[in-house]
Amino acid sequence: MMWAFSFLFWFPSFEDWGFYAHSLINQQAVYSLPPEMIGYYKPHIQFVTEKAVNPDRRRYVVKGEAEKHYIDLDHYGDSALFILPKYWPEALKKFSEDSLRANGIGPWSAYLTLISLTKAFEQKNPQAILRLSADLGHYIGDLNVPLHTTKNYNGQLTGQEGIHGFWESRVPELLAKNYSLWVGKAEYVEKPQLALWDAVEKAHSQVDSVLRIERELTKNFPEDQKYSYEERNGLTVRVYSRDFTEAYAQALDHQIERQMKRSIKMIADFWYTAWVNAGQPDLSTLEGAVVEEEKLTPDPKLKVREHL
Repeated sequence: MMWAFSFLFWFPSFEDWGFYAHSLINQQAVYSLPPEMIGYYKPHIQFVTEKAVNPDRRRYVVKGEAEKHYIDLDHYGDSALFILPKYWPEALKKFSEDSLRANGIGPWSAYLTLISLTKAFEQKNPQAILRLSADLGHYIGDLNVPLHTTKNYNGQLTGQEGIHGFWESRVPELLAKNYSLWVGKAEYVEKPQLALWDAVEKAHSQVDSVLRIERELTKNFPEDQKYSYEERNGLTVRVYSRDFTEAYAQALDHQIERQMKRSIKMIADFWYTAWVNAGQPDLSTLEGAVVEEEKLTPDPKLKVREHL
């Protein structure tokens, strides 16, 4: 996106630290696992951390991937959480699959990823366990982001373009080093499908504050104080200033930190739940597994919703 010819307004690409929060969330989730699991996950923590962004890379390669990252609840009106079936087969009976996919299938898709992870544990498939763990962490993290639950996902409907990357990337990048992210030990989730929808409901309830507070702060910040310029990859890019970022985070009253912690806890709980449902297989024999790289080639013809 060009800004006044010589400058770029920076939005995180899938190749740089713009997805710092996703990686940090997956990393922290590992430390909440029980000894029977952490003995396998910790030696592979770099993989689980780095590959937390793979689902975003696949958005540009795999048709049908993009809609796994969000759900536009407001498309269904004020009663969306009552209208939408919590289980995929029931949703397909009520709505066409094309319609569901057009407005995001995040909660249903995350549950299917949990099922796939459970099967990977049952089969003691080391590559699949780590790959699906990283993927599930990403999807759960997305469902805890308020702007992943609304049509106005990047403030484009309210003249607040860029707020998605601001909330999800810029604030954590500058401030997460001061967050307290320990969430305790992983716990078994009795009803994971409902837990996913509870997370979506909590996230969606915060959409108004995410947008409103940014609007209010903007009134008090001249443009040359709201934005600043930084050098990135040899380019001068326009970013939200540290002062504006800190003021926003303070006005949100630790909202982003809370949502990151919810993501971490939920991811650890879901990994643990998959392992328990698989019969608690012995993972110690998998410690020397070599995980293959996922090969991805961007498809320039594939149109996806940006800033997810």
